[in-house]
Parts: sequence; structure tokens; C-alpha cells
Amino acid sequence: MANALLTWLGHASFRLDTPGGKRIYVDPWLSGPTCPEAEREPERVDVIAVTHGHGDHVGDVAELGKKHRPRLVAIYELAAWLDGQGYPGAAAGGMGKGGTVDVDGVRFTLTNAFHSSSTPDGAYAGEPAGIVIALENGATLYHAGDTCVFGDMQLIARIYRPDLAILPIGDLYTMGPREAAVALELLGVRRCVPCHWGTFPALTGTPAQLRELAPDVEILDLEPGETVEL
Repeated sequence: MANALLTWLGHASFRLDTPGGKRIYVDPWLSGPTCPEAEREPERVDVIAVTHGHGDHVGDVAELGKKHRPRLVAIYELAAWLDGQGYPGAAAGGMGKGGTVDVDGVRFTLTNAFHSSSTPDGAYAGEPAGIVIALENGATLYHAGDTCVFGDMQLIARIYRPDLAILPIGDLYTMGPREAAVALELLGVRRCVPCHWGTFPALTGTPAQLRELAPDVEILDLEPGETVEL
């Protein structure tokens, strides 16, 4: 079975091409300022997973849902809101933290995250979440969503044993490099893709800073549009 390919699309947006041929988008803000032009109009979307309702994460989800009709994975209230935005069948993708769904051999589990969550029109979007994605070949990745570091990341390590962590490092709205380094220690992963940095001047954390603070972890400093093999 082929390896998975993870592509950073800028900010907190990712495309994941799984070993079984699924194309998954996480927090697709494809109209955002750092998404490469070639990635703004996907030809195929099989699953969309969303961590919370802020516009820089849910930005293009409804339109992608209308066009491609993919399976949705999101906290219940956010899924219901997306259904109301015209995303066909979105409400059926609603779930709670600790819950797991299997989509054709790819397992999605929502975990805790410490942040806030409301939709662009001000509606309540449920609690923010992280997402653990277990692929068909056994590889597992953890997208923390927007969060600070928290002690129960040890439970994520114990239960799900992620091979790679996607962590926000920009500071101000999420953890910065210092907290992210502790998160890596708690998670016990050896590979990390930083995100939620560099989009705006206020997001000052950098992968170089994280690499200095976590020298035993491979910090994959991607440019938007670059891909790493899992």
C-alpha cells in the first residue's frame, strides 16, 4: 500500500491523500491569502474535516460541500450550521469529542482543544476540537486545531499514538513555539508540521524557533503547496 501524502495549503489548511486513494481536506480556507493558486479549485474532495467555526478554518467548507458533496467530520453544532449553509447532508457528519467515525477505512476521532468557536455570522459552533486521523495503512496523524498546550495531550499520545503532529505555532491566538515544544514532549511524536503561522504579521512564531526548542523532533518547515510523505 502506498504512503500517504500531506500537503500544507497555508495557514491551518491541509490536503491529505491517503494510501487507499481518499482525498481529505482539513480546515480548507482555500480563498485565504497564503493558499497557492493551483490549490484553490480542487477537482475532487472525498472528506472534509473541520476543527472549529472561525472563518479562517471553515472559510470555504460550505462551497466545497455544495460542489463536491464530500463526507463531513465536525463537532455536531458546526455540522448543523454547515447544513443550514447549503452543504448537502452536512448534519449527518456531526459528532462529539471522543467519538470516532470510519469513512471507508479512514478513522476520524475528535479530541479536546482549548480555544473558542463561532461561525462567521456569529452563530454558536460548538466546542473547538482537534482531530486524530488513522489511515488505512496504520499511520496516524493528529491535527491539534487552534489550541494552547494542555496536559491531556498525554492521553492523546497514550490512546492514539500519533506518528506526526500538526501544531499551531503562530502565538497570540494559539500556542507559540515555547508551548508547542512542550506539546511535542507530551505527545511523544518525532515529526511535526507547524501551521497557523506567517499568515498575518501578528502571528510571530516560526518553525525555526520551534526547531531550536525541540531539537529531538523533525520539524517539517513546509512552504504552502509543499508535500510530505507519511
